[in-house]
Amino acid sequence: MSCSHSSPVPSLPGDPKDPSILHPVRPGSAVPHASVDGSDHSEFLQSVRGDVSSIAASRLGRLRVACADDGIDAFLVRDTSNIAWLTAFDGVFDEEDAHALLVTSDGAALHTDSRYAEAARAAAARESVVVVDSSRCAHAAFAATALFGACAPSAKETLQRWALGIEDSIALAEYRRLEAAFADDGARCELRETSGFVRRLRAVKEPSEIARLRAAQAITDAAFSHIVAFMRPGLSEREVQIELEDFMRRRGADGLAFPSIVASGANAASPHAVPGDTKLEAGQCVVLDFGARAHGYCSDMTRTVFLGEPSERMRAAYEAIRAANERVEAQLRPGVTGKEAHELAEAVLAEHGFGGAMGHSLGHGVGIDIHEEPNLSPRNDEPLAVGNVVTVEPGVYLPGEFGMRLEDFGVVVEGGFEVFTRSTHDMVVL
Repeated sequence: MSCSHSSPVPSLPGDPKDPSILHPVRPGSAVPHASVDGSDHSEFLQSVRGDVSSIAASRLGRLRVACADDGIDAFLVRDTSNIAWLTAFDGVFDEEDAHALLVTSDGAALHTDSRYAEAARAAAARESVVVVDSSRCAHAAFAATALFGACAPSAKETLQRWALGIEDSIALAEYRRLEAAFADDGARCELRETSGFVRRLRAVKEPSEIARLRAAQAITDAAFSHIVAFMRPGLSEREVQIELEDFMRRRGADGLAFPSIVASGANAASPHAVPGDTKLEAGQCVVLDFGARAHGYCSDMTRTVFLGEPSERMRAAYEAIRAANERVEAQLRPGVTGKEAHELAEAVLAEHGFGGAMGHSLGHGVGIDIHEEPNLSPRNDEPLAVGNVVTVEPGVYLPGEFGMRLEDFGVVVEGGFEVFTRSTHDMVVL
């Protein structure tokens, strides 16, 4: 993608008279009917779950291939999101860092504790790919025993040197425990530090993951329709945040993708402002950045709402971020780099007189975590691939005045980019 500015800005359909303030569904981006209210229809649930046995086997197989390519004999996974993705377990994991997954060339074992063991074994029984171990020992001791502990002393002496892959995100204390656990086998086991090893595999989403992401976004779109009918001058940012988050949960969300941002007036010039007691006032713009979590996956969107008629400067800024958003979304396709996408957005903002007013990267991946790979960033020279899910979120931030952002997310497909977000790009004036 070049950063030429001669291509026309694509028009996005939208009926400002429609009280739902949603776009008609874009080609290829239909939201499954059961996801709209989070209801439990069997057909929809099958689309998000898929064949868990084949999904887990495929993901573990991809990890094994990556390990073989890097000369790694076994991999110890400690990041909970990586474990959830590799096992394809639903309804087992929470935010606690209580699990380890050991993957070898011919097996996979989840080490957990009694709080999760029953749910983990039930999930494992449905797929017959991962075994569950709840022995009361440290994860490091479990890994050492699983790899070498069953060997007789004479057999240990003949074992070749092993490379055990570990994530560079583990705590230093955990690394020290691994060193101690493998001390007796140190001559045969190398702890091989890796960075983003599993996260890179997660960057290309499967059809069942796309269905979950669409479901999460359907709840998020509904929440936007609800909150613009609720908002009015005199409410605090915090009151709007509470109503927004409560609605998403009542609509069927498992939880929140992240703490919602509601930022009014000059507060919105801080991209990650924390909602507080500031009251909404007429003449302001309000940034709403929020997302639901559904079926274990996140959504992410930002809209800027105007309380009364905006000033000419606000209108100009909004036209700039809308143009940047739509130009980038029209250009995204396989082969475009994250750097090229970011630079195009910056160029469009500069065309409109707001050069250098964004400050942050244009976008990021979304999945089990709210921030995943790939990034639409000036530091990312890697080309996008089919199945990458990314946000597009240009913004303008003017300290002491106002800030605004317009964010969608969607999936890279052959020949383009399918947007999951259905809420309008038209200016919303209350």
